[in-house]
Amino acid sequence: MQFKYLALAGAAALSLAAPAHAQTEIQWWHSMGGALGEWVNDLAKEFNASQKDYRIVPTFKGSYDESMTAAIAAFRAGNAPAILQVFEVGTATMMASKGAIKPVAEVMKEAGVNFDPKAYVPAVAGYYTASNGQMLSFPFNSSTTVFHYNKDAFKAAGLDPEKAPKTWPEVAAAAAKLKAAGHKCPFTTSWVSWTQLESFSAWHNVLFSTLNNGFGGTGTRLAVETPLHERHIQNLANMAQQGLFVYKGRGNSADATFVSGECAMMTGSSGLYANVKRNSKFAYGISTLPYYPDVPGAPQNTVIGGASLWVMSGKKPAEYKGVGQFFAYLSRPEVASESHKRTGYLPVTIAAYELTEKSGFYKQNPGTDVAVQQMIRKTTDKSRGVRLGNFVQIRTIVDEELEGVWAGKKQAKPALQAIVKRGNEQLERFQAANR
Repeated sequence: MQFKYLALAGAAALSLAAPAHAQTEIQWWHSMGGALGEWVNDLAKEFNASQKDYRIVPTFKGSYDESMTAAIAAFRAGNAPAILQVFEVGTATMMASKGAIKPVAEVMKEAGVNFDPKAYVPAVAGYYTASNGQMLSFPFNSSTTVFHYNKDAFKAAGLDPEKAPKTWPEVAAAAAKLKAAGHKCPFTTSWVSWTQLESFSAWHNVLFSTLNNGFGGTGTRLAVETPLHERHIQNLANMAQQGLFVYKGRGNSADATFVSGECAMMTGSSGLYANVKRNSKFAYGISTLPYYPDVPGAPQNTVIGGASLWVMSGKKPAEYKGVGQFFAYLSRPEVASESHKRTGYLPVTIAAYELTEKSGFYKQNPGTDVAVQQMIRKTTDKSRGVRLGNFVQIRTIVDEELEGVWAGKKQAKPALQAIVKRGNEQLERFQAANR
């Protein structure tokens, strides 16, 4: 479509004996593979076809970690992309990189685009907003933690396929029935720190770290040495020893084991929906994150995941104008609604959510509204999200320590103590570098 369009534009220019219209090219680095990579490419194509001044060029740069590292190196070399997709864990680091980024609120204002942060889902927009109220990055693929389950496996194990376990004791009971029915992997999880400590904390309205989970400043310190956190990690450890919980590795490596049907239940990103919808061969259910029913205030709300789009500094005014137009396009209710329906990521604006609901999509696809319902609840200072410096390193520490627990080499309490000690060293380092 683009080539045909450019050819026509060139022919028209020649016929008028005027120079061909020069498009401003805008580089966009991202970390979306598979079905999600196709979605990103389609968004760029559709935007490019909708106007004649700008051309978005999306480039896959590997995992979130890899793309962020590549962008930092490119920025130092003076050839960073105009748009960089950064996962939520990198937010505090990007916020501290003042010379490297241009706040999205500034970009939109300079582009002459009508931009109202209140139009975006509050729990999403708030995460990417500075203490002075300025929105720093554009919410793009925002996800949250949900419970995925295989309805066919439930049916075969004598469980009600229309009734997902809502509490952790119910998850353990369902896992035992699945195991008895011959399932080798009753329950697994992706993104261990995000699902089992960060979102777990918000869902139970307890802190993951002090100073309102880092929103109150860089002096934040980890706060997961509580009886509740210990109880949960020890329960998962016991499930692992009984073969009810099977650890499948770091990051999102467990996703493939759910999509293939190997694992019957999983806590992970709502953004897995696109992959399951396209590649699974079983009836599929989505439910809310499990909780402990005896904890006062639970369930509260889950925390944001996924990524946002950051605008890098040092670009020409024409590029920024194009970025502003592209973000305005992504914010259109019909565009944002289609993205939400296709991927399982949250609708970025309230208007997109309302349009999706009005279309009957949630009724036709039960469970697809779970992520939205978990996120649009009223947040508290303990549940707004987690925004820490050196967060990537802290998540690696969590993985390292809890892998010892899942393997039966370590108890929950000393593992959590080690997470706090080692994690706080990372937080102290970040605080010292950003005084």
